[in-house]
Amino acid sequence: MSPGAGKPIKVAHVITRFIRGGAQENTLLTVQGLARMPDYEAVLITGPGLGPEGDMVPDAKESGVDVVVIDAMRRAINPWRDLAAYRALRRWMREHHPDIVHTHSSKAGILARKAAKDEKVPRIVHTIHGLPFHDYEKAWVNKLYIALERNAARYTDLIIGVADAMTAKAVAAGVAPREKFVTVYSGMNVEPFVNGEHDPAAVRGSLGISHEDLVVGVIARISPLKGHEFIIRAAPKILKQHPDVRLLFVGDGHVRSEMEELAREKGVFDCIVWAGLRDYREIPELISAMDLVVHTSLREGLARVLPQALLSGVPVVSYDVDGAREVVVNGETGWLVEPESVDGLSEAVCEALDGLNAARAMAQVGRQICERRFRGEVMVETIAGEYRKLLGR
Repeated sequence: MSPGAGKPIKVAHVITRFIRGGAQENTLLTVQGLARMPDYEAVLITGPGLGPEGDMVPDAKESGVDVVVIDAMRRAINPWRDLAAYRALRRWMREHHPDIVHTHSSKAGILARKAAKDEKVPRIVHTIHGLPFHDYEKAWVNKLYIALERNAARYTDLIIGVADAMTAKAVAAGVAPREKFVTVYSGMNVEPFVNGEHDPAAVRGSLGISHEDLVVGVIARISPLKGHEFIIRAAPKILKQHPDVRLLFVGDGHVRSEMEELAREKGVFDCIVWAGLRDYREIPELISAMDLVVHTSLREGLARVLPQALLSGVPVVSYDVDGAREVVVNGETGWLVEPESVDGLSEAVCEALDGLNAARAMAQVGRQICERRFRGEVMVETIAGEYRKLLGR
């Protein structure tokens, strides 16, 4: 029998900041799921939820999750603050003796894995929601990130990728050997999307959108590399063919004012509804009011909005980045477009809107795939099973 057998497995999930985002929703759902299991004790350790994207720390606390906020843990690199965060993590681990430290995001992944190693935590796990090195980063920064990830991977027992694409890229960069990785798709509560009792007309009315409008939705932080500029640039051509289109932007972020200015420049500002920050629990009803969901991010592990849209029976158009093709099969469950292509994006959107019945039929095919693949219960049980294997229980 392994040491500690019979006692609850103590797991500390560590993430840099708890803003409204896919990685944070994934982490919260995992901690909540583990806390409901009699053989697990789970805690969430995070930095403050700073930024225009919205703070999810209150959501976690209200749901009953044990939350520890380390004020020094921030996204921006700051040697003195990072050292303080590292010391605080070590102090917490020394006092609470977790069996597993499971990290998320780059900063927490580096600091907390090092702290766990130094405090001799039995097992260390890291989830890659999106790699810190990518084609849109400076070469020297990518080299630094890869070196840091390789070093941390040496004392990481298991690396979870939210898509096969994340594993392939990490292995290709030499982060760690293939046998150290496993793919666990980012789970969610699928019922509000599949069986939710929503009133699309009421949602549209609350947003000033009429029943006759064609609603093309974008759900993402309005931040660099999320690609709002591409759908804005594609909008004039889309509107020429479909003048009844309204773009619905759900989210907020650092470059919203720049995107608003671009929309004015392109003459499409009045065709955009800026819905702002929304609670993640509002997403199912917002999607129900959309005719098409577009995702134009240039860097993404696997965007949760893609399975969420398909689960809702809403067609999708996505740039072909990272894990998108593991959900969107071009011509079968949606449209994949070459990243940064404005013409390709406008053509795919118009094709989908020209044949909405066929597009919705494709979404139904995608729905069947996503119902099996993205259930939160499946994700939590799979992760819990990996923990038990690591601990020999």
